[in-house]
Amino acid sequence: MPRVSLTLALLVPLVAIFLVLRSFDDLAAFARVQLASWPFAFHPDDNAQDAAQIHLKQPFSSDSHSHSTSQKQHQDLNVEGKAGGSTDVGEEKGFTRRIVAVGDLHGDLGNALKVLHMANVVDGEGQWSGGVDFFVQTGDIIDRGDDTIKLYAWMDDLREQSLKKGGTVLTNLGNHEWMNVIGDWRYVHQSEIATFGTSEKRMARLMRGRIGKTWAANYTTTSRLPLHPSLGPPNTDYDPTDDSPLSHAAVSFVHGGLAPDYPDLTPFPSRINELGSSLLYKLQHRNPPPAPHPPHPYPGLPSDATPAEQQLYGTNGPLWYRGWALEPEQKVCSAVDDVLQRTGTRRMIMGHTPNFEKIVSRCGGKIIIIDTGISHAYGGVLSALSIEYSLTPISAEEGLSTGNQKLWKEREVVSAVYEDHKEILASSEQELVGEF
Repeated sequence: MPRVSLTLALLVPLVAIFLVLRSFDDLAAFARVQLASWPFAFHPDDNAQDAAQIHLKQPFSSDSHSHSTSQKQHQDLNVEGKAGGSTDVGEEKGFTRRIVAVGDLHGDLGNALKVLHMANVVDGEGQWSGGVDFFVQTGDIIDRGDDTIKLYAWMDDLREQSLKKGGTVLTNLGNHEWMNVIGDWRYVHQSEIATFGTSEKRMARLMRGRIGKTWAANYTTTSRLPLHPSLGPPNTDYDPTDDSPLSHAAVSFVHGGLAPDYPDLTPFPSRINELGSSLLYKLQHRNPPPAPHPPHPYPGLPSDATPAEQQLYGTNGPLWYRGWALEPEQKVCSAVDDVLQRTGTRRMIMGHTPNFEKIVSRCGGKIIIIDTGISHAYGGVLSALSIEYSLTPISAEEGLSTGNQKLWKEREVVSAVYEDHKEILASSEQELVGEF
């Protein structure tokens, strides 16, 4: 009798599905909807079995020492502050910089507005607030939701508004942006296509229409953001010969991850971004553009894509790599310092691999994964990452004796910002000697 009950329990839902989905086309459409709802997109070169295993594997927990801030810490690190810049300290000038980064948005303008407002990037009307110096979005604005057109237009508006108030918007391309321009539309909803009018109009806009143009002009595959202007503007290449105390005072942003054995890591970030620009150009100038998959066959990369461009889009490339999020703690923490050294950075920040409860910090904040499933497609926690940096002159009486050289106090606080609280992920303070 138990076997009969078990058999019926398995057969009844299957029969019900087939009664509703009376044709193969209906069944295929149903399967596509289920696939589009998976938390992890999988690379087209992966087979379904591997994808299912990835889907079931949970990201490892964050650093155990991370904790919610106390009321005192909330006051010290209030996100309602002003953007950074120079501050007078006696005869010397101190420097502050505030950075906010947000992960995957996936077609949800409403939740994106909430997140940027709570992080003081925008005001209540969705306009640039002037409360931060840099806002970084790490890709995957597209797919799973219907607000694609509105979100990219909003990013363009914020980019212009920020410049008028001394701020900067940095945006990365995620694997879903690349999938769409390739013609891989496995995670595109029909309701989102309808906002463009037709599939043909959607493809035209992604190729060389407004969205395609802003991808080519304003989006990079990765970013290197210095914490102090002495290192140059955003995306200045790391100079391996720089032996100053601030040589690595920078943070990298990328959608997937910078794999330890990725062959085109340096010079960073220009090598990766040059490959991204050349591959995007080839994809956007295919004539005719590919018919989207599904229902048509997967078009793949252009035939003239170089081996380096193919590796850029490979599973080990910066768009798809998940090792920093999913590999064991001992493995990632033993490998991270080498990548930080070669890229001239202190931390790597990425999206792509969601944890629906919190921003994940690993290896003492050297690895931070900021995708928390912000979109209603996931229902994850609303979150943003805040980095507050300061370099302040101090007198010789306060610190160590340095002769004629200037002494500075450097402070960096990295926090996860949520709707109802703030959590310090990493903090550091040290004294530096030099001319900055």
